[in-house]
Amino acid sequence: MPADTVTRENINEMVLKFYTKILQDDIVGPYFINSLGDDMTKGKWPTHLTTLNSFWVTMMTGKTGYNGHPFPPHAFLGEMYYETFERWLKLFHETLYEYFTPEIADKFYKKSEIIAEQFMENLDIEKE
Repeated sequence: MPADTVTRENINEMVLKFYTKILQDDIVGPYFINSLGDDMTKGKWPTHLTTLNSFWVTMMTGKTGYNGHPFPPHAFLGEMYYETFERWLKLFHETLYEYFTPEIADKFYKKSEIIAEQFMENLDIEKE
């Protein structure tokens, strides 16, 4: 049953499921595997996942916890394309609607679209 509230716990579950999908994806997976490895329990992954959880808790609840800047770590992942962001958004959309009610999933997704647009603008990627 989809969650009708946003908690640190259900954000954590959603993030883990999302990045499990990411690692299996031919389009976006290589960016993350090259940067973080292919095992989410080792290396840089645990820190990355903790950061993502804090980021989404802050974005969705206003509670403090994330105080970084999301773009800089992504600036050196290699050449990205509109298709890369389109695929990331598609996988995120799918995962959100698996974990949250449509009202909450919509709020997450709107924020993710804004973030993707800002990243593409920073990377000089044109919408196709």
